[in-house]
Amino acid sequence: MALPGQHDFVYLASQSPRRAQLLRVMGVEHRPLLPDPDEDIEGLEAVRPGDLPHEYVTRVAVLKLGAARRRLARRRLPEAPIVTADTTVALGRRILGKPDTPDDAVAMLQALSGRSHRVLTAVAVSSGTLHFVETSVSKVRFAEMSMHSIRRYVDTGEPRGKAGAYAIQGRIAAFVEGIDGSYTGIVGLPLAETRRLLAQARVRLDL
Repeated sequence: MALPGQHDFVYLASQSPRRAQLLRVMGVEHRPLLPDPDEDIEGLEAVRPGDLPHEYVTRVAVLKLGAARRRLARRRLPEAPIVTADTTVALGRRILGKPDTPDDAVAMLQALSGRSHRVLTAVAVSSGTLHFVETSVSKVRFAEMSMHSIRRYVDTGEPRGKAGAYAIQGRIAAFVEGIDGSYTGIVGLPLAETRRLLAQARVRLDL
């Protein structure tokens, strides 16, 4: 039971089943707050000229939070904290978003093969008129991947809708030589940062 002033659930404004699963791991009760059909959420993820990875991913998470708050008001739902997140892959200053086509996914994976890159996930949590944001930065190193292996992976469909054209919890894990940072951040919701933000928003945590 929530203590006085605490919230006993949050809204998750994300369609990612991985983020929902990670909130469950934390014991956080959550309800979906998904976009309306006419909302252009993909448009919020557009990369602007000169964007650097950290400022980009943080801006997108905050923009998603604003869209979610407007959605909550439109639907006249009970007030509760809202959680949004955005993940991107960075190769130096280059932002690798979601691939538009299978060929785009192949090109991204070729660029990542045999190299280290960063995975950045920004989490934003609102509580009334306040919002709190943290960004997790992790380093991932891939082994060399042959074109045959890359194409077989792309053919599974797993890269679709994934920043950098891969899911760390999927088949690509066989090529991951090392991780420095937050595994859950690479999956899409860094739990240490999320726990701190939820505590700031006075959400009940069963931890």
